[in-house]
Amino acid sequence: MSASITPPEGIDPRKDSLIEYPSIFPIKVMGAMVEGFAEALAEVALQFDPGFDASTMELRPSKGGNYLGVTLNITATSREQLDDLYRALTGHPLVKIVL
Repeated sequence: MSASITPPEGIDPRKDSLIEYPSIFPIKVMGAMVEGFAEALAEVALQFDPGFDASTMELRPSKGGNYLGVTLNITATSREQLDDLYRALTGHPLVKIVL
């Protein structure tokens, strides 16, 4: 017995994202509080968003001062772009967490 599953009317099964492109998409990154961490993140962001403006980065040191939280506001143009950026950030040696 085979059941056919059909999506509700008006739903496009090919649309795999709830994000509308292009849009400003915040990515939160945490790493050790070291010299050049924020600049390194800006360089990575520029590889995936040539219009990235480093002056929009939000920096938040941890309570103990050992870590730095950084929000990157990226102009997201596709799911692939975000996936590639996420992989680049998580693979960076200074990065601990990417949300």
